[in-house]
This record gives sequence, C-alpha cells and structure tokens, in this order.
Amino acid sequence: QKIQSTWHAFAAVLADGSVVTWGDPDSGGSSEEVQDELRNVRQIQATCSAFAAILEDGAIVTWGTVDHGGDCTAIQEQLKHL
Repeated sequence: QKIQSTWHAFAAVLADGSVVTWGDPDSGGSSEEVQDELRNVRQIQATCSAFAAILEDGAIVTWGTVDHGGDCTAIQEQLKHL
C-alpha cells in the first residue's frame, strides 16, 4: 500500500495496517524491536537511516539508527496525537 526507504532499507505499510521491513538492519531494515507496536499504521516517513510510523491513534513509533531519528522515547509525550 505505502512504501518508504532509507539509504539501505525499505518499510512498507500493508493493507491491514501492519509493517514489513527489509534491508540493512542498521538503517531500519529490521523493525523487530518495535514490531508489536506497528499496528494500524497510517503513514511512514524516513530519514537516511531511520523510520517513523504514525499510527491511526496519533502515536509515533520509530526504529533505525538512533542518531538519525530511530529513537523518539525522550520526546514521546510531545508526539502524542499527531
């Protein structure tokens, strides 16, 4: 349904709102650590080596290289209900 890429990985939103990723794990190609959170995904955006998923409820889930946006836990409260 929707697909985004970093420099070395891809992420696709499937019709059921789940996400599949592939490519270099260090560039977001592995979403294993956040896979349980990737439900009802509305949209995905990418940087050079990280992804951010916006869920239907407005929550944000990130993964990939931390220095490039792969970890938003420090500002999670500010990102609610986008």
